[in-house]
Amino acid sequence: MKRLGFALVFGACAAVFAQPAPIKIGEINSYSTMPQFTTPYRQGWQLAVEQINAAGGLLGRKVEVISRDDAGKPDEALRLAIELGSSEKVDVLAGGYLSNVGLALADHAAKNKRLYVASEPLTDAIVWDKGNRYTFRLRPSTYMQAAMLVEEAAKLPAKRWATIAPNYEYGQSAVATFKAQLKARRPDVEFVAEQWPVLGKLDAGSTLQAIMQAKPDAIMNVTFGADLAKLVREGNQRNVFPKTPVVSLLSGEPEYLDVLKDETPAGWIVTGYPWDQIDTKAHAAFAAEYYKKYHENPRMGSVVGYSTMQAIFAAIAKAKSVDNEKLVMAMRGLQFSTPFGPVEFRAVDQQSTMGAYVGKLEQRGGKGSMVQWRYANGKDYQPSDTYVRSRRPAAAMQ
Repeated sequence: MKRLGFALVFGACAAVFAQPAPIKIGEINSYSTMPQFTTPYRQGWQLAVEQINAAGGLLGRKVEVISRDDAGKPDEALRLAIELGSSEKVDVLAGGYLSNVGLALADHAAKNKRLYVASEPLTDAIVWDKGNRYTFRLRPSTYMQAAMLVEEAAKLPAKRWATIAPNYEYGQSAVATFKAQLKARRPDVEFVAEQWPVLGKLDAGSTLQAIMQAKPDAIMNVTFGADLAKLVREGNQRNVFPKTPVVSLLSGEPEYLDVLKDETPAGWIVTGYPWDQIDTKAHAAFAAEYYKKYHENPRMGSVVGYSTMQAIFAAIAKAKSVDNEKLVMAMRGLQFSTPFGPVEFRAVDQQSTMGAYVGKLEQRGGKGSMVQWRYANGKDYQPSDTYVRSRRPAAAMQ
């Protein structure tokens, strides 16, 4: 009996040791500072990981995500990336919310030759001026989303425009791109005022007072999160909204409409995510699985988190390896599935063709909703290869 017991124990231990090590994905995001987006985002990637492991994993190995909170600080994100690489030996890096954090992670990826899938940072610099071989970006860029809004803004009779944007990389890039693209379509427009509040510290009253003194015909807004709620509330009280037309990045996303509720400004032209009205097969399947697991409906963060992992899974399957050089080659031109439909990473700038929904805001039942929306396919709003090559470092093209 003793020999039999020893054999059983030895066999069990051998089976444990025979199991291949998991594929490790290091994930870094601003969980404590941007929970309205990053909590659904985490639930999205957790669902994707659960599904891939239930299907047998990848390359005969389970997938493990090791997640860290950067607190919205580039230095902290960099420290965590170093830790994940040296201590946890992760195979791939993913995540990032704020643009300055994403740029710090991209720089780390280039220096350490580590694949980094930037899920949320929208700055154009991450794939252009500061782009590198190892960084790929999922969400539609600032350029792309600005182009989607410019298409609608150009139809307005407005000639005098004002802008409100947070004073950091994302806001600066969004305003510059919007101005250039709108002027190209409408040479008759002029920009008569701009306000640059510090991110998270918007004084909505003084900001709107300064803007409206210039008597703009329309406003382009880039604020989000708590700043957006402050701006809308103050604008409603001052009767600026909906009297003055507004085009606004991201403001149609459930994360923000859930907060605005009956204060949602009707008529704003926005990019967003009308989750309750999309009837495609891919989205219906995702939404059903998400609700089954979390007992709540998906938000934009949910889609981004889920799609980030789908991209990484597809790259590993295509490369048949977690070697970063092989993964980079697999990612270029990679086609993969998302709740919004098929998406591809362009080889020229490593930007995905994921799109966004464009429509108008309206109140329904005391809540904000998108109406008159359409899906803007990302590939239709990307610049030419020639333009990209003029912006992207030669070394990043190799």
